[in-house]
Amino acid sequence: MTSATRPLRAWLRSPAVRRFTRNRAAIVGLVLVIVLAAVALLAPVLAPYAPDAQNLRARLRPPSQAHWFGTDEFGRDILSRVLFGARVSLLTGLVPVLVAAAIGSALGLVAGFYRGRLDAVLMRVMDVLLAFPSLLLALAVVGALGPGLENAVIAVAIVGIPSYARIVRSVVIAAREEDFVTAAKALGARDPRLLLNHVLPSALGALSVQATLGIGFAILSMAGLSFLGLGVQPPTADWGEMLARGRRYLPGSPWLLLYPGAAISLTVLAFNLLGDGLRDALDPRD
Repeated sequence: MTSATRPLRAWLRSPAVRRFTRNRAAIVGLVLVIVLAAVALLAPVLAPYAPDAQNLRARLRPPSQAHWFGTDEFGRDILSRVLFGARVSLLTGLVPVLVAAAIGSALGLVAGFYRGRLDAVLMRVMDVLLAFPSLLLALAVVGALGPGLENAVIAVAIVGIPSYARIVRSVVIAAREEDFVTAAKALGARDPRLLLNHVLPSALGALSVQATLGIGFAILSMAGLSFLGLGVQPPTADWGEMLARGRRYLPGSPWLLLYPGAAISLTVLAFNLLGDGLRDALDPRD
């Protein structure tokens, strides 16, 4: 066994990995996330038609051999649009979470480490954001900035910041009194290095769980904003926008809602199962 493989083998044998692999729901979630990522990556290869290719002669056709998921009011292939919609949904789920985690972690580090008035001010701002229902706050932000993909991403990111800030702050408050932090201070470590190298790693487990669960929430929120016409704009293939268009043709064409709705539900379920599995695996009380 080479020295390069020893850390990997040790990690695979760790209690957290063993707990995760024994959790069937978590494994199902992980497999679904991998499949969804592969579908999004390979959408141009898997899609039988271009997502915006119109054929008015084949409009509102039910599922058939030519169009497995049927066609919409413009004769566009639903399967192709669902496949390309996976790209938009996963991207708009990841980006807000990364932005919210970065900003929230920075605020939580500063608030928890320095405490005092700075902590009080930052946490009161987070409390104000948490006081609003998530979707209502996102709608208010998009209403102020205007509809569009970029503004919707900003809105969902703002909604997620308080959760990450509070998680990191609570971990920092507990870690700042630990012996390893005191020792690093005694050795002359400056605050930025102390925070990044010694304090922040203590919060990575909780952050990974929150981020995984947050992706599902972000995807659902972006789909909701697109459904209301405030998120992804046509003709871009997006599951929320497809639901908004499809509802106009009920009950005659239920496939317009069935497949994008199933895609949203399956994706959110996958990330929730994965997040729950990570939380159980990283819980030090087990």
